[in-house]
Formats: sequence, C-alpha cells, structure tokens
Amino acid sequence: MGLVQWATSPWGREVPIHIAFGLLWVAIIAGVLFLIAHALYISYWVKSAESHSGATIGTAQIAGIPERVPRHSLGARLFHAVMALSMLTLLFTAFLPKMGVRFAWVTYHWIAGIVLTVSVIYHLFHATFWLDFWSIWPDRTDIEDASRRVRRALGMAAPEPRGFGKYPLENKLYHLAILCAGLAAIGTGLLMMSRVQTPLFTRNPYLFGFSDMTWGWMYVLHGLSGIALVGLVMAHIYFAVRPEKLFITKSMIFGWMSREKYLEHYDPQRWVIDKRAPEPGTPGGSKSRVPA
Repeated sequence: MGLVQWATSPWGREVPIHIAFGLLWVAIIAGVLFLIAHALYISYWVKSAESHSGATIGTAQIAGIPERVPRHSLGARLFHAVMALSMLTLLFTAFLPKMGVRFAWVTYHWIAGIVLTVSVIYHLFHATFWLDFWSIWPDRTDIEDASRRVRRALGMAAPEPRGFGKYPLENKLYHLAILCAGLAAIGTGLLMMSRVQTPLFTRNPYLFGFSDMTWGWMYVLHGLSGIALVGLVMAHIYFAVRPEKLFITKSMIFGWMSREKYLEHYDPQRWVIDKRAPEPGTPGGSKSRVPA
C-alpha cells in the first residue's frame, strides 16, 4: 500500500494529491491495540506494584487547602468544549465521505475549521496573559520524576518519585503532540480555503501562487495531521473515561477536584493552590484565579 496518492497534472507531471485512505485504518487499528495494551498494563502490572501517590505534607498545609481545589477556569472549560466539538466535526466530515457517507461535507468542514482556529487563537492569548503559560510544558523535574517511576516499575532501585505537578509529564507530552498536529492541520487548512467558495471570500486557487507540487504536499500534510488527530483523539477519550482518571474529567466539566484527590495524586509544592481564591460553586467562585 502506498502512503501517498498521486495523479497526473494537466502538464503531464506526477503530483501528490492526498494520503492513502488506508492510513486511516492503520491509525484506528494501532490506536485500538494501544488501548488494549495499556488496559492490560494497568490491570496486571501497575496494580501489582502501586507507585507513590502524592507528597507527605503537614497538617497545617492540609488545613489550608480548600475542600474544592480549583483546576480549570470557566474560560478554559469553554475553550475545551468548543475545541472538542469542532475537532470531532472536522474528523467526521473529513473521513465519513471516504467511507461512502454522502453529504455536503465541505461546508461543515470549513466552518468547523474556522471555529477551531478562532478557539485556538483565543486559547493562545488566554494561556499567555491570564494563565500559568509554563505549567503545561515539560521541565527537568518531570523528566527526573518519570525516570524514577520507570525504574521502580521495572524493579530497579530508584528514589521515591514525587507527587505530580498540575499536569503530569504524559499530559504535557500529549499537549505537545496535539499542538503540532493541530497547528499543521489549521495552517494547511487555512491556505486550502482559498480553493473553496465561501461567504467570507471569493474562491481564488491562484491567490498564493503555489505550484501543483506544493499544493499536493500541502494536501498530504493536511491528511497526515488528520490521521494523527484520529489516534490522539482516540487516546484522549480512552483516558478520559478510565475509572482512575474520571476525577480529572469531572474537573474539566465542573472546574474543581476534591481535596482528597488533590492530596492523593499531586505535590502541593509543585502545584501551588491560590488559597485566596473563592472555591468553585461558592459566591464569587466564578472569579477564582486558577491556572489553565
């Protein structure tokens, strides 16, 4: 199976036009195999060697932690909801027609693309100026802590790992992957919109002066980023519904997690709670200052 579909241009030149549709099934099958392997790993390995959870802290510190620990602001939650809906719409409108489902997919696709682009621009400004921008990026402590956990899981001697920061390393790496795939899809998609008639502007396939070869590889990159997003979304949904992760999923819906879950999984020195902020669900709670 070839990875790229080719066609002959009017000038008799072979140019790429898209990725091979079979890659979608490769991504789906690989995703399912990963989910099965992870579920077996959790069931038969991790449960037999429970790792460190949380940090040892004093009674005074516990007393200062609110019963409801704020995790996601209303703006962050709304962004996540809009992004998720637009992302799913983009994936369904991109791949359902390939499976034989016929509908006016182009219109829905570019509208969802515009919604996703606007939401990502909002998120960039929101995260940069109002949230803790660096909390989602891997740092040296994450790498050292992950190394300790892997060595202990393999039965090797290693110092006891610390509790997590607000975002564990796997969350940060996922964020980096979704960022790369998402920006590739958005960037190529916005350029490709010049070839689609919309109420926003008149179709002009010659606007950027790209050659057929350049357009072809742009379509290939757009398709590859879509395939990557299929696997990433599958993994995201899987982890969101796992029983041990449901408290994180609920925090994305309600904006907070319980003090017990916070103390069980996180290190208060790495994820410092603003104790001056009102708790979510209380008068003034919507104004609580919480990182992303």
